[in-house]
Amino acid sequence: MTSPRQSWARAERLDAARLIDALHLQTGVRLTLDGPCPGGQVGAAYVRWPDDHRSVLKWRPHSQAEGMQAGPLAVAEVLRLAGYPAPATELVAQIGHAVVMVQELLPGTKADHLDHRGLDQALELNRMQADRLADRPDIPTVALHLRQDGSGYCLHGPLRRHNRRSAALERRVAAVGSDHPPELAGQDAVHVDFQPGNMLTTDGSITGVVDWDGAARGDRRFDLVTLRFGIHAKGTDPGVTQRLDAVLDSLPVDVLRPVWAHMSLRMVDWAIRHFTPADVEHWLDLAEQRVS
Repeated sequence: MTSPRQSWARAERLDAARLIDALHLQTGVRLTLDGPCPGGQVGAAYVRWPDDHRSVLKWRPHSQAEGMQAGPLAVAEVLRLAGYPAPATELVAQIGHAVVMVQELLPGTKADHLDHRGLDQALELNRMQADRLADRPDIPTVALHLRQDGSGYCLHGPLRRHNRRSAALERRVAAVGSDHPPELAGQDAVHVDFQPGNMLTTDGSITGVVDWDGAARGDRRFDLVTLRFGIHAKGTDPGVTQRLDAVLDSLPVDVLRPVWAHMSLRMVDWAIRHFTPADVEHWLDLAEQRVS
């Protein structure tokens, strides 16, 4: 049985016009709103600089600019300098409780659909992330939140209270957390939300990977599990899912098990708080394939 719908906290949406005004007051830079970016759960917007070049306005609620610059933005910059198609950050400011960022507008349109060529490119990009942070021990490590809530995501309470199935999943996630460290060790660059909706393509080639707001140090194979969850709600060519599952089958259990538990918690929690009961069941179907 499903419990009555709770008034769970939802993600705050970007108010681009307000943030553009706040940026002008704080930095003196006057940007012009050019419209919303497609997709995304929190929102991003196209903006135009006084010299007429276009960029992307993003925000990270309940964050600190210093932490973003020392963590996620540093990860993206390390990769960008190595030739990885990550955007440059052009402006960062603290506006109230949020970090506001203006980033390079990369070429291409959101992929959404993953074909075999796209999977090949995604796997190659993932290999490029290996050992990129070997000399950056200062960058924080990916936290898994298997026993305690994350900040605004990976909340355990919604699973415990939604229905028996989600509560059983939460217990299994917590059990995995008892068996594994709270962070995923490694010296790779980890995107954390490496999925087709964050990939830009032109004529079938990946021209950009965006939305590095949660990026951290750890094991790059985290992103392969994220990709598997990302294609669960998207279209793929026949055989793509099976190929990616075969890659996951080859991962060490001490990587696959805690990361799968993390993604299960993350996606089911988000669905409970933002989508329909049918969406929750959709994510539970995937989560239960490997959480044990």
